[in-house]
Amino acid sequence: MIRFRVLDNSDARWSIGPAYLNGQDDIPVAGEVSEEPGFVVGAPEAEGSIGISLLCDPDPEAEDRIGAVVLQTCLLPQRDAPYALSVELARHRIMLILTKLEAWALFDLPADDPAMASFMEAREHFADALVSQQAILDATDAGRAADAKAWKSLALAIRAGDRLTRIQAERQLAERFTGALYQHSLAQAQASPINEGRPATGVVKTPDTDGVVIEDQPTIGCTIRCDTSAAMQEVVAGTCDFINIPMRWIDMEPEEGKYAFSRADKWIEWAVRTAKIGVSAGPVIDFRPECVPEWLYIWENDYETLREIVYEHFRQLVIRYRRTVTRWTIVSGLHVNRGFRFSYEQMMDLTRLCTLTVRKLHPTARVQVELTSPWGEYVARAKRAIPPVLYAEMLTQMGINIDAFALRLEFGRRDRGGMARDLTSFSHLLDRYAQLDRPIAITSLGAPASQYSGENGEQAGAWRGGWTDQTQAEFLADAASVALSKPYVHSVCWQSLLDEAGGAASGLIAPDGTVRPAAKAMAALRAGLRREDASVAGAGR
Repeated sequence: MIRFRVLDNSDARWSIGPAYLNGQDDIPVAGEVSEEPGFVVGAPEAEGSIGISLLCDPDPEAEDRIGAVVLQTCLLPQRDAPYALSVELARHRIMLILTKLEAWALFDLPADDPAMASFMEAREHFADALVSQQAILDATDAGRAADAKAWKSLALAIRAGDRLTRIQAERQLAERFTGALYQHSLAQAQASPINEGRPATGVVKTPDTDGVVIEDQPTIGCTIRCDTSAAMQEVVAGTCDFINIPMRWIDMEPEEGKYAFSRADKWIEWAVRTAKIGVSAGPVIDFRPECVPEWLYIWENDYETLREIVYEHFRQLVIRYRRTVTRWTIVSGLHVNRGFRFSYEQMMDLTRLCTLTVRKLHPTARVQVELTSPWGEYVARAKRAIPPVLYAEMLTQMGINIDAFALRLEFGRRDRGGMARDLTSFSHLLDRYAQLDRPIAITSLGAPASQYSGENGEQAGAWRGGWTDQTQAEFLADAASVALSKPYVHSVCWQSLLDEAGGAASGLIAPDGTVRPAAKAMAALRAGLRREDASVAGAGR
């Protein structure tokens, strides 16, 4: 068991609603998080050091609010004596920034740089709070003052981290779009005896980079779930390099053996013949309840028959669209094990089956596997689920030949594993997946344009002052710029062109047909990339 002392929460700095425990490598672990008077308590099911992640707004009264985002502590030994929550949250954030300063080689920034000045101030406040930590644990008046310093340290560190993340994004964008980063990496790879005689493939790996470095320039796209119209086509043509057709099973084959291709056909025909932009498709196999037709549940407990049905469905779609689709997202979220339940062997088998089907029927296409809930929060509550990083590593170890891993990042929706995060956490997540040594595609980057509550009133945090049209646009400009600066990121695809029925407002176009600021931010970002402008980070604000 692990206990954290918390003082008065009248200003709603933190919430244990979506809290979970995490272990080594930031992987969530099974256990319960509860609240007692003056304490937050974590009860993991296993022994060993543990940390806690919970929704926090470090400075809810500040004009430039950070917002309610998920923050975590370092790994700590389980013991009876409590820890101070505010101190441990600040400790982890300072440690993360120090790690990033080294990885990004940003220690050369001058001391008077705003980011470094804010970080140094954060360290000073943290030192003061650490000295008075016992007073926090005893809940004295001096402890309340020290607790306030710890929260102040945390807020300053988060702001410093966001500024440093933007600085690194601008540097990497400049190197990426001039081709200097790829050429340097290629020269290093060719000089290595391991790569002697191997032809250049457009994707290289060097010891001094996180992940691979790809030669192709990154692209921006949007997922299309609606019918075509001239207004929507105009928005897509001005903001996107490609479109993604999701091809949910329930939409493509609502009745067994009866396919509905018309909506996908119209958009693909327009994209290929009129707009001259690329087309990606998928996820094709996604067993979330909202994606599966009712008739498929007949075979829920008959894996062998279900496997044959999956193969036939997949074959039909690949054959129909292999002349127009260049990239397939074959499966999505199998590791979450939501909806249909599969064993580890069945997850691997379905992934291999879909991969081989595309390789056989459409050998020139790119194949990617989509990882949903990439922080893995679901693992703390779903016993038969697999952490996303572990699932991806197993695919690689088993030799399943995929071209890229895809990440689904839908922020502001707890029901979709997308609690709000700050820019540094977002960048750190991408760097973790880069270690899989495959290109990364962001197949769904999304955020709501209005505050969303789940069916049970569950909140998933907020970007800065709360989700609005403007903060959605700011989030898109910042997050997409950070992602596009990564040398291993192939593409970024916005979550949806139009708001989904019954869901949070998340599209580039509102139901009344008005174009949201997010679409304008996306167009500005794309224009900046086309000009090879290295200062596009934060474009559109």
